Amino acid sequence: MNSKELEEKIIQHYQGEEKMMILVFAQWCINHDLDPEEVYLHAYPNQASNPALKEAIELTVPKEEAGEIADETLLGVLSLFGNDDLAFVVTEEIQRRK
Repeated sequence: MNSKELEEKIIQHYQGEEKMMILVFAQWCINHDLDPEEVYLHAYPNQASNPALKEAIELTVPKEEAGEIADETLLGVLSLFGNDDLAFVVTEEIQRRK
């Protein structure tokens, strides 16, 4: 495998992990009766639309069918990807709930 192929594999792996992070975020929102697009827009008001988020929302299930996603799990996943603005908004939502 040459360096270009290796680079391509790494990028694909990262993109797959990023999609999983977005799905975890979207399902967490659904589980807490929040609109994922609205929460995302609050964190990133200058981003009109996020195709990856729309795709993730289509993969979510009703909260009655979903497993629980701990707040700390979501915050950890967001942190791994440097999504600090979104983590801040999620933290606000967690505090509102308590």
